[in-house]
Amino acid sequence: MKRRNFLISASTAGILAGLASGAGVGYASSSKNRPLALVYRGPAAYPGCSEAVAALLSSAPTGFRIQFCGPDENVQPSADALAAATIYAQPGGGEVKSAWRSLRAYSDDVRDFVNNGGRYLGFCLGAYLAGGNPGFGLLTGVAVESHIRSAKASVRGTDGTVVGVTWRGQRRHMYFQDGAHFRLQGSAPATVLATYDSGAAAAVITACGAGRVGLVGPHPEADLSWYTNGMANPDGIHFDLGHDLIESTIN
Repeated sequence: MKRRNFLISASTAGILAGLASGAGVGYASSSKNRPLALVYRGPAAYPGCSEAVAALLSSAPTGFRIQFCGPDENVQPSADALAAATIYAQPGGGEVKSAWRSLRAYSDDVRDFVNNGGRYLGFCLGAYLAGGNPGFGLLTGVAVESHIRSAKASVRGTDGTVVGVTWRGQRRHMYFQDGAHFRLQGSAPATVLATYDSGAAAAVITACGAGRVGLVGPHPEADLSWYTNGMANPDGIHFDLGHDLIESTIN
């Protein structure tokens, strides 16, 4: 997956400023009564991707507090930090193998967190990393595969583009860059929220032990700044699909 060439929008820039210290105060509300989402930020995610996921979580109906975590943050995705969280979110990034080298040390803690009732959200690269070759090993009966390499994919290149999906029966469009699709095997404990035009699953929610895993191949967190070089979303910029993924994963 190529590096995304997008600008950080004004809203995301505000998030960066507000959380530069790594403080776990949500930008939707500073109330400590709101559930906590740990969002990975570090070498396994591209600049801007972590902040976009954080903005999506903060603006969701549940209104999460946000704590960035990672090797250069004040908090690591460790067992102690995860114990206080409702969600661990893994944003988009580059290649799976290189990302995994930065994440392997946290894998046991993340896997235990989800198996014991936590929620994992994976966006693009974060969806690939939910698998186990390599990855966190959170999936049973769900295979994560490159969509652009599938036989019926409408997109072949790795540059950012817009793809059509059917989300809960409605035609929508989403930012996409070498994202995954999901192949359900047998009676996998999974719900498909969206499909690509090929019919392959574009967003799924599945069980993992006592927890749940929400995965999406395209980018429901993409704001206007992602749409460069004349690219546009014919639906406009909306975040309801990402909010649906989040709320359906936690409930």
